Amino acid sequence: MILTAAAVVTGEPEDAVLRPGWVEVTGSVITAVGAGGPPDGADSTDSTVVHDLGDATIVPGFVDTHIHGGGGGAFPDCATDPDAVATGIAAHARHGTTSMIASLVSAHPGDLLRQVETLAPLVADGPLAGIHLEGPWLSSHKCGAHDPTALRAPDPAEISRVFEAAGGTIRMVTIAPELDGALDAIAQIVDAGAVAAVGHTNATYDQTVAAIEAGARVGTHLFNAMRPVHHREPGPVTALVEDPRVTVEMIGDGVHLHPAVYRNVCARVGAGRVSLVTDAMAATGMPDGAYHLGALAVDVVDSIARVAGTDTIAGSTATMEQLFRYAVANAPATAQDAPEDTAGNVTTDAAGVAAADAALLAAVQQTSITPARALGLPAAGICPGGRADLVVLDSTANPDVGTTDEPRDRLQVSAALRSGEWV
Repeated sequence: MILTAAAVVTGEPEDAVLRPGWVEVTGSVITAVGAGGPPDGADSTDSTVVHDLGDATIVPGFVDTHIHGGGGGAFPDCATDPDAVATGIAAHARHGTTSMIASLVSAHPGDLLRQVETLAPLVADGPLAGIHLEGPWLSSHKCGAHDPTALRAPDPAEISRVFEAAGGTIRMVTIAPELDGALDAIAQIVDAGAVAAVGHTNATYDQTVAAIEAGARVGTHLFNAMRPVHHREPGPVTALVEDPRVTVEMIGDGVHLHPAVYRNVCARVGAGRVSLVTDAMAATGMPDGAYHLGALAVDVVDSIARVAGTDTIAGSTATMEQLFRYAVANAPATAQDAPEDTAGNVTTDAAGVAAADAALLAAVQQTSITPARALGLPAAGICPGGRADLVVLDSTANPDVGTTDEPRDRLQVSAALRSGEWV
């Protein structure tokens, strides 16, 4: 089939916005991409179906490398709730996430092994792209929404047991580098073929630098559950941001970070080093109420999740669709900056189109390209030979938006393809 749309944002390797554009999909693979209308004669063959998506934008499928669940299902519950994983996957697929890493929270040794053993076959069969161990080797001073009784220093024997149970499906492990044995653990994690990430940490600047030298290459939800920046002790944030080898996660949900902080980091490191993640928990896509994250009770009020009875944020209820819009809205140059005519309509002069294109390219980089590259997943760009993971964003202006606070260009997910299948 061939999909045509008002815009196709390819991401890498071309890093282009085709206005208009088309994408040809055969089976699970992208076979051709082009600007303008579809190839001559494409709609005249019995074997090719042309889907004209009109005034829409096609972008690469979203890649979420830090996600605990959604739709009422929690990945850490996988060993006791057979439907938890499928529920979480479906909840986020509806919002354009075509590749996701199942994140676990800190658990006691036996529970952790059972969770990994349950998730590993789901990675091998394809619904999940891998497993992320967010703990249990974290700081008790920065545990956030992790069960403090499950935290412990890394033990080489336990790490080996967990990786053996996972059978090569662990993609990332978050660890606090100040713990006893942490630097050796980072080297062990990297040698086992996973990415070591610095997070939930009270580490100093020097301890974080040592972790990077030992092989750590990701900063887990930058700023959150980390020692803050101080002018005499820069802490982990400064060390992670200044090293070009490190990809920094950020939760762009408008709750975890002030937009100015997000914009500042993006300006400092560039979209190629920012990986937007949801850190979503079971309440994503669900009403406010009582939930849990691992062993901890969580209350969700006004879509904000907190550990019950505290002010501690417990993951998010965001989707990658929301994060994509957040990235567009907070890009240095966005479609909102384009000139307007006297009727208040955005004009289509070169400056306006360039601003809109720059914002879309940065958003695609942070929600698809960078997260995939950081964890060694298949390349996520729209290019011949790539997997047919695509998201269709309905960018038609809503006539009712003028009476709300929502942006004029809503960029709502209206359809998605995962491996060439509509989801």
